[in-house]
Amino acid sequence: MDMIKGGVTAAKGFEAASTAAGIKYTDRTDMALVYSQVPCEAAGTFTKNVVKAAPVKWDQKIVKSGCKVQAVIVNSGIANACTGAEGYGYCEDTAKAAAEALGISEDGVAIGSTGVIGRQIPIDKLTAGIKVLAEMKDHSLSNGTEAAKAIMTTDTAEKEMAVEIEVGGKKVTVGGMAKGSGMIHPDMCTMLSFITTDAAITKEALQKALSEDVDDTYNMISVDGDTSTNDTVLLLANGLAENPQIQYGSDDYKIFAEALHTVNEYLAKKIAGDGEGATALFEVKAVGCESTEQAKLLAKAVVCSNLTKTAIAGHDANWGRILCAMGYSGAQFDPEKVDLYFESKAGKIQIIENGTALDYSEAEATKILSEPEVTATADVKMGSCAATAWGCDLTHGYIEINADYRS
Repeated sequence: MDMIKGGVTAAKGFEAASTAAGIKYTDRTDMALVYSQVPCEAAGTFTKNVVKAAPVKWDQKIVKSGCKVQAVIVNSGIANACTGAEGYGYCEDTAKAAAEALGISEDGVAIGSTGVIGRQIPIDKLTAGIKVLAEMKDHSLSNGTEAAKAIMTTDTAEKEMAVEIEVGGKKVTVGGMAKGSGMIHPDMCTMLSFITTDAAITKEALQKALSEDVDDTYNMISVDGDTSTNDTVLLLANGLAENPQIQYGSDDYKIFAEALHTVNEYLAKKIAGDGEGATALFEVKAVGCESTEQAKLLAKAVVCSNLTKTAIAGHDANWGRILCAMGYSGAQFDPEKVDLYFESKAGKIQIIENGTALDYSEAEATKILSEPEVTATADVKMGSCAATAWGCDLTHGYIEINADYRS
């Protein structure tokens, strides 16, 4: 597997575009198009929040129906959530406008929205933006990057990734873009992510590859504990690599699934590290566990602990908060057997052994915790299973961003 430049336009046959439609923002692009030259098999995973935005309902219907998808229209600024029949009708209007502008089927248009909940989409601005997107689309890597920028809300940077693999003697590419900074909590999926591939693959294999991977990637991140109304991951495969069609469970499937995991994990970590107001990516590894379920419960509890997150913000090795979070995680373990380590580019230090503090250097611990990427590893000494979760520190910046988000 090779990492390559690009994102959603890295794979053969995919194009993208962005534009400033003025949906909410007046100083930046706020609409993006992802387009395939041929219809794609489509897979998706969506929020488990009972309150689902209109675009989520629209995309769920398309993925379930088995329709081939050829375009995705995404807007930022307004989420089109809690907007009733009128909001869902705007999804229909969006699909119709995209179908006319691109010369494709309305059933082949997926939709993504992100932003303020409860406001209606200014549909005239949206449909005008679609016409611009259709005229500007191309396969350049720069257009893919600009599309990734256009779907941002409070994100501080675009998030994109692409890799190449070989399947049946053919070069296959998997690329993607994502957005997410706030209202992020693991429950499939707490953000928007759009993955494209030129692989020839069955719809069954495509959906299983995505569904099986989200539990170890997007579902293992948290910024603030809030599961969004708009969480969506769409995976599109157009088959233009002309590889032998990938079937579920085959060796080729395993190769493809590994590539997809690499892209998803990268994007998930970028979202976690770009949490609103964050200064550090906080990675938590639970090791020596008797089951993967136990490991995930432990890692998630620590990464979601606000007290631990504020300690990371203060570069404070307050290990008691970590052990406390592990204790209320719901996983059973012996706290008197736990070893805990902190690690970053500045070094590695063991903080506790068998549940009690070692005579470590607070100055050294602070130095390690002052890096932009910090890892805490908890070993419960019960088995060979492990899991990793990702989050960020919690700073005053989070409050400042969210206190006036609507305005």
